[in-house]
Amino acid sequence: MRSRLAARLACLAAASSMAATAHAQQDFPNKPVHIIVGYAAGGGNDIIVRVVAPKMSEGLGQPVIIENKPGAQGIISCEYVAKSAPDGYTLLMGPSGPMTMNPAIYSKLPYAPLKDFAPISMIGDFPLILVVSASLPANSVKELIAYAKARPDKVNYAASAAPFQLAAELFNQKTGTKFVHIPYKSSGESVGAVMSGQVTMTIMDPPPAIGPLKGGKVRGLAVTSASRDPSMPDVPTLTEAGVPDVEIRLFTGFLAPAATPSAIVKRLQQELARVVKLPEIKERLDQMAIVPSGNTPEEFRGIIARDIAKWTAVAKAANIKAD
Repeated sequence: MRSRLAARLACLAAASSMAATAHAQQDFPNKPVHIIVGYAAGGGNDIIVRVVAPKMSEGLGQPVIIENKPGAQGIISCEYVAKSAPDGYTLLMGPSGPMTMNPAIYSKLPYAPLKDFAPISMIGDFPLILVVSASLPANSVKELIAYAKARPDKVNYAASAAPFQLAAELFNQKTGTKFVHIPYKSSGESVGAVMSGQVTMTIMDPPPAIGPLKGGKVRGLAVTSASRDPSMPDVPTLTEAGVPDVEIRLFTGFLAPAATPSAIVKRLQQELARVVKLPEIKERLDQMAIVPSGNTPEEFRGIIARDIAKWTAVAKAANIKAD
């Protein structure tokens, strides 16, 4: 008798829990959504998320709060979100670096991109741009290479995250140059270091470079895409500049903790897909050389897996290790 009663009570408890979970999913969101950015304010990812967040807030009917948790190549923010409650209220602004490049250069990470996160959708993808100070006597990649080879102990590059370091080291490998890595906390700081002459060059995400480029404070020598970017038609590709096989496009997007219910992931994906298609958002992303996406969680997961394999091979070939 007691065993039957216990079984009934267990069933009732399970049913009650399932009903509460279902209600929470249907009611999502009923409080602010926090997006964690692993880089300082003013960096490329910070700029991008602040373009889409207000429109997402309108669609979700709740505030979307951006929190910057910079440091350790995005590892701090990734670990924080991976360990957060899987309820859709804490999301990661997950760019290529922490998702696909950190696994290539770190032997130990406190998170596993494909295990600890539920991909939601990409905001978009973009090439990188090689920039130098407007005062540097190099108006082309060819001239930059010659300048560097004449001063092998005096040239360096700024990089705030693994993607930019890997890109610059790949440039070193392809051109026979010896630019030395100088770390910075954000792309904004990196381009500032180029402008002030603290470093020779940087290969970076376009958003923080747009203002300095338009203001004539830095010079764009090349982009890493297969073809010229419409937002920067006068900037040649690296292939055009004489450095082939350095095609790089990076992504940025949203991810949730791994156990987040699929219904909540779908709701967030649909909202982001709606936002990136809005004419005013698309225009702003275009200005930053970002091709809008809004792809599905499955498509996003496939891109992450593909790029982990790609960058692991690049890091191994260049013997790049972060620890």
